[in-house]
Amino acid sequence: MMLQSCLSRCFLRTTRSTILNNTSTTYHRSISSAKLTISPIPTDSPQNHMPQNKQDLQFGKVFSSHMLQIPYKENSGGWQSPEIVPYHDLKISPAASSLHYGLQCFEGMKAYKSVNDSNDIRLFRPQLNMKRLSNSMDRLCMPGSDFNPEELIDCIAKLVRLDQDWIPTEEGYSLYIRPTVISTHPYLGVAAPNEILLYVITCPVGPYYTSGFAPVRLTADTPYVRAWPGGTGAAKVGGNYAGCMKPQKHANKKGYSQILWLFGEEGEITEVGAMNVFFFLEKEDGSKGRELVTPPLTRGDILPGVTRQSIIDLSKSWGEFDVVERSITLPEVRKAASEGRLIEAFGAGTAAVVTPISAIEYEGSDIEIPAPGDLTHRFFSDLMGIQYGRIDGPDGWSVKI
Repeated sequence: MMLQSCLSRCFLRTTRSTILNNTSTTYHRSISSAKLTISPIPTDSPQNHMPQNKQDLQFGKVFSSHMLQIPYKENSGGWQSPEIVPYHDLKISPAASSLHYGLQCFEGMKAYKSVNDSNDIRLFRPQLNMKRLSNSMDRLCMPGSDFNPEELIDCIAKLVRLDQDWIPTEEGYSLYIRPTVISTHPYLGVAAPNEILLYVITCPVGPYYTSGFAPVRLTADTPYVRAWPGGTGAAKVGGNYAGCMKPQKHANKKGYSQILWLFGEEGEITEVGAMNVFFFLEKEDGSKGRELVTPPLTRGDILPGVTRQSIIDLSKSWGEFDVVERSITLPEVRKAASEGRLIEAFGAGTAAVVTPISAIEYEGSDIEIPAPGDLTHRFFSDLMGIQYGRIDGPDGWSVKI
């Protein structure tokens, strides 16, 4: 009965959304930045000032003065008016289904101050974050997943502008932005929620590599699996990360930074830690050609990273080597390394941009990899240059707000 109720709710939402989108009440199904209200914190409040020593910033430890919140209430017409309010603790029912059934998803993005003009503030490809957030909400059967992405980007831009003094200057520093959606459905029982809260908090962050561009050592020797076909690996949901805590702790005890996640009996590579992964190889056919390989999204067990897509797009625009999205196994990587064909490998994600990989433990032995490689450095430099306005990137990548 519970499963039938969940499916019925999802179907009814889709039907009603279609009806609403054909009437004058379409705005009930969409976020509207025109309805945004702002309640700024007093300028003399201690909460309104970023710590003076930006070198001491630690990821996720210091938060800016304001937050954006947008409730969705099915019985009140859908998305309610967006609000920017002082940063505060949430008050929700202890029965809220986000606390019991993992009904929550989130995004990770950044705002950057141009190296040439501190009043020039930019987001990096925010449309991709909005698309992924919508897909994550849909995967969790949350209402309102068909929101207008430009409207939410506009609300986020206003939040960032209000707290622009919290964006540290200098390349390598930025304002981390965390859009989050949680179910506030105040009842027990496994069912699709009819109330959710979308909120956005931000925090100033420094360079990911505090002591240089340091390579990481990985282990693939774990009995655990991060994701699988048909699961939630392609969505940015909290449950994907919760299950990784224990194996990550075990990897750290063994002296490895992160886990290279595998799937299946053949050892198909999926992700590294919480990042996508790339391998730069000389082709096996003896042609002396080179290829950049990353696992495909087709199985549905890999997160479609914004940095991942940007690396693929940049590589194709250069036209210097083949860019391939295909299944790659760890035995194949080990064989390439033993034959001297493995040039370099790296992880890719919003926090670090790219992370060079120097070793992978597999079946009790380490596969050693040259690191950091020239291509890893190039991606890091070019992507950072676009994000901070030092390089003109493709249209729509660096969005001025």
